[in-house]
Amino acid sequence: MAQYVAETIWIRGDQDFLGNRYSRRHTLRFDAGFDIAGSSSPHVVPIPYSDTAAVDPEEMFVSSLSSCHMLWFLSIAAKRKFVVESYKDVAVGVMEKNSQGRVVMSVVTLRPDVQFSGGKLPTRAELDQMHHEAHEECFIANSVKSEVRCEPVYGAL
Repeated sequence: MAQYVAETIWIRGDQDFLGNRYSRRHTLRFDAGFDIAGSSSPHVVPIPYSDTAAVDPEEMFVSSLSSCHMLWFLSIAAKRKFVVESYKDVAVGVMEKNSQGRVVMSVVTLRPDVQFSGGKLPTRAELDQMHHEAHEECFIANSVKSEVRCEPVYGAL
């Protein structure tokens, strides 16, 4: 069993908490000191109480799925002796009401664009198989109820 720790730190200061007029900006701390700015999404809590320059939980959720898929894909490609030069994913998550009327992240679509080099290049079928395996192995995708789609961007092979 492995444990992963993330700290979330918010301090009120002199903000009007009971009047609901307080900033949702906070600090997310990882790996014993690596900090990033967090906030609620401006789609959920209006500006100025949300900070568009900070990452919100919905973005982190989408990014977590994208990052996990990429890490598995790179591992699989390396084991198959394909040289990956670059990997870019513009992942998109959709929030909407589910059948119970609750707002959920209903679907996350990954759109990985992978560039290879060297004498051994994967076929489209091999790429599809590697993405399928990466999706099956991704710890985060295996942990969520949302539909997670993978729609690779295919350039010239």
